[in-house]
Amino acid sequence: MNVTRRSALGLALASILGIAGCAAQEETTTSANETAAAESEATKETTTGRQAITDDTDNGHAIAVSAETASYQAVDVTKTGDADGDEADFYGTNAAVYAEEGATLDLTDVTVTTDGTHANAVFSYGEGTTVNITESTIRTSNNCSGGIMVTGGGTLNATNLDIHTTGNSSAAIRSDRGGGTQNVAGGTFVTDGTGSPVIYSTADVRVSGATLTSTASQGVVVEGKNSVQLADCELTASNTTKNSDKSDWYQAVMIYQSMSGDAAEGEASFSMAGGALDNANGDILFVNNTVATIDLSGVAITNQDPEGVLLRAAAAGWGNEGSNGGHVNLTLADEQVAGDIVVDEVSELNLFLKEGTSYEGAVSADTGAAVYVELESGSTWKLAGDSFVTSLTCDADAIDLNGFVLSVGDASYAAGSASTGEAIEFTVASGGGMGEAPDGMPGEPPEGGQGGEPPAGGPGDGGEPPAKPEDSN
Repeated sequence: MNVTRRSALGLALASILGIAGCAAQEETTTSANETAAAESEATKETTTGRQAITDDTDNGHAIAVSAETASYQAVDVTKTGDADGDEADFYGTNAAVYAEEGATLDLTDVTVTTDGTHANAVFSYGEGTTVNITESTIRTSNNCSGGIMVTGGGTLNATNLDIHTTGNSSAAIRSDRGGGTQNVAGGTFVTDGTGSPVIYSTADVRVSGATLTSTASQGVVVEGKNSVQLADCELTASNTTKNSDKSDWYQAVMIYQSMSGDAAEGEASFSMAGGALDNANGDILFVNNTVATIDLSGVAITNQDPEGVLLRAAAAGWGNEGSNGGHVNLTLADEQVAGDIVVDEVSELNLFLKEGTSYEGAVSADTGAAVYVELESGSTWKLAGDSFVTSLTCDADAIDLNGFVLSVGDASYAAGSASTGEAIEFTVASGGGMGEAPDGMPGEPPEGGQGGEPPAGGPGDGGEPPAKPEDSN
């Protein structure tokens, strides 16, 4: 069997990444390590007829495919050994299973186990590279070790996977600089570590019919001009730990721009259609330092935290102070949902309630915030506290004041009246705030880390990855 492995890049990159990149580690790989890599790899048949492939070298791979088509079935892959942060996160160094240079790699009934830092399990790097993995199991147990990962425009298609990561900064469905596309159908995905959401997207990620559970971090994070689409998924988030002091809040879904260079600036999107979202702690949605489109349709939403809100659009520790709020288009369709909405003075919100939606909550906006609410015919809003909006569109019978005051600009809304307003057109300063990136681990945000249809099969719109060094294989 032809198995190649990547050597160290020979670079110790200074960590400016904060949330989207682990701190670079001191390079340790030498030519002696490369020799040891060749000697240490073991490929053998087990007594059950399954093939076993192991690698215990720093910066090595157990399976690597470059510019060719390959397939593996009934294989048990075990990977130990460590790597430098940027080389592993951007290019896939030290990944157990790795594809690059336009390769097509098919994996069926494989198990992948890693126990090293920066030891991602299955990695697709570069435009034109595709990994297809089905009916397989992945376990990673050290820091900065994701489950399935794309960068540089790679594609990864996954069906019926069982992934469990326990290290910090180890998303089960993960991407980094240069993004790509991940299509996931079915399966179970669990993360236990700090800074380890189930999904961390600097790519276009589509997941359907899956069970997604985080026990310490956000359930989903979208950074920059990228997207996550969930269809008929069960998402359970218990964000109880923080990677930094950049924000005071916990949440199930976080959308932001870190300004680390790992994700292009522009509109982020998150959508969820059908299924359920169960949040144990903090807020349901948090948007900071970016424009975001959020679409929720027919989702059963439960927030177990009585102090948590449905949406918080607010400044935090990313971007330039005074211009780093959240600018949100939130659409609720066929939803029965409760929870307050908080918009701070440097943030903006367009809230669209579509037919079949009933919303109960207060909209709390700081002075200077702009908020537009539009109730389509057949939708309702029942206030749960005094609320403020700058503009309102509704039919005469759409709003139940419930004993509270709704201010529309400088006037009080009169119960039983219709109103016509105008949505906000967001204007966000270029750069959104080039603040210093926070300390943190890659791919997953220090906590305070369906919109538009992504291009079919196209790479994500993350930041461009640095040129791949010639000695990287």
